[in-house]
Amino acid sequence: MTRAGNSGGGAVADRVTTLAELTAIYGAPVEAATVKERLQLTPLYRELIAASPFAVLATSGPGGLDCSPRGDRPGFVRILDDRTLALPDRRGNNRVDSLRNIVSDPRVALLFLIPGSGTTFRVNGRATISRAAGLCASFAAGGSAPRTVIVIDIDAAYFQCARAVVRAGLWSAAAQVEAAALPSPGAMLAEASDNRVGGADYDRDWPARAAASLW
Repeated sequence: MTRAGNSGGGAVADRVTTLAELTAIYGAPVEAATVKERLQLTPLYRELIAASPFAVLATSGPGGLDCSPRGDRPGFVRILDDRTLALPDRRGNNRVDSLRNIVSDPRVALLFLIPGSGTTFRVNGRATISRAAGLCASFAAGGSAPRTVIVIDIDAAYFQCARAVVRAGLWSAAAQVEAAALPSPGAMLAEASDNRVGGADYDRDWPARAAASLW
C-alpha cells in the first residue's frame, strides 16, 4: 500500500539522488567486502546454508515487493549443485505472494540466518517454480510433501559481516521479548477486520492448528 501526502518532513530534505553523491559519502568498499562475492557456492559457503534453519526470501512483481520468512530444519534449502538451490514451499496462508512474483519476475534474493551466529549469508539469483512430483516428494516431511519447490539459479553468493546482528543483540537472552508484551495475532486480526476474524478464540486455537499443518 502506498502512502500519499507524507514526505517525512525534514528527514528527506537533503536527498541523495545520484550514484556520484553516494560515492562521495561512502567512498569505495574495502577488498574484503567485494572479494567474498562469488558466482557459485564455495565449500565453506555450502556449510553456512546447511546449518541454517531460517531464511528470508525477497521477490519483486507487478504488485510490488515481497519479503517472506522461510524456516524449517537446518539445511532445508537444498544445494543441488554449486549454482543451484531448491527451496520447498511449505504450507502457509495460501497468499502465495512470493510465488506470484516469481511467475512474473524471476529475480529473487535470500538472506540466511543461523541461530547463535553473527554471520549471515546472502544469495541473489533467478527462480523458477517446479511442481515435479519427484522433486516435491523428496522434500516430504511430517507425512506431507510441498506442492511446489522454488529452484534458484545463483547469480551471486556471499556472507555478510556480523555488525547488524551484534548491534541488534539478536541472539542475546537479554534481547528476547516476552510474547505477552506484544500484540497477539488474534488481536491484530481483530483490529484489522473490525472484529470479523481473530480475537481470543483465534489465539487459543492457533497452536493446535499450527502443529497439525506445519508441513
